[in-house]
Amino acid sequence: MNLFAPLRRSAAPRDAGRAALTPRPERSLYVIGDVHGCHDALSALLTKIDADIERRSVTDPQVVMLGDMVDYGPDSAGVLALVQNLARDLPGHVVCLKGQHESQMLDFLDDPTGAGRDWIGEGGLMTLRSFGIGGGFANHTPDALAARARDLRAALPDGLETWLRGLPHWWESGNVLCIHAAADRDRAPWEQPAHTVLQGSPGVGGPPPLDGRFVVHGHITVDRPERQPGRVAVDTGCYWTGRLTAAALSPTGEVRFLQADS
Repeated sequence: MNLFAPLRRSAAPRDAGRAALTPRPERSLYVIGDVHGCHDALSALLTKIDADIERRSVTDPQVVMLGDMVDYGPDSAGVLALVQNLARDLPGHVVCLKGQHESQMLDFLDDPTGAGRDWIGEGGLMTLRSFGIGGGFANHTPDALAARARDLRAALPDGLETWLRGLPHWWESGNVLCIHAAADRDRAPWEQPAHTVLQGSPGVGGPPPLDGRFVVHGHITVDRPERQPGRVAVDTGCYWTGRLTAAALSPTGEVRFLQADS
């Protein structure tokens, strides 16, 4: 079953031990960590996922993007175009979450001199450049920021801003909860504060964030993908390591890691 499409070597990941809570998604999942503008690595990883689907004869798979698709890396524009097209062409097979950096990018469009002001210094400058918008860190006057926001909105392909605004903060299948950053263990997924799911810390080696749910998250950079009791972390810092990771979860409870290099 050929869903996606060019590939590189994968690094050997680490499994931090068997968790008491076994993930049981309804369908086979490939959950991709923070891409941060690394278009080549994402293309390579999707090719690797394609090959895995075919080799294992996986039926009805789903790919989940955990957010932070933009910023820091060289081609956020290309990443957004690729993921949006996949979501459009493969409905039901591709799920995209909103991460902290997508939220900051939208804040910049809405309020470039207020809520979104810090976005440029937190990787947003590279996103602007990927859309052909110049200017350096020094030019942070209100007029310059407002002009950049107008230029960015004009440069976005039709429908992209609306699509980004509509992305969910969380998604679940079976007992697997996919979330960008973290979850409050005392709240249901639909009750989670935006700050927690976008910027919270799950705590290394801590308890499962939500009773009865196995959590797959990004946001917190790890040297290698790792499994802790009740959760899996898959953000391997692609924009500086060149290594992008996906967790492959099966309804049988199996957890594997796929990686590609940029």
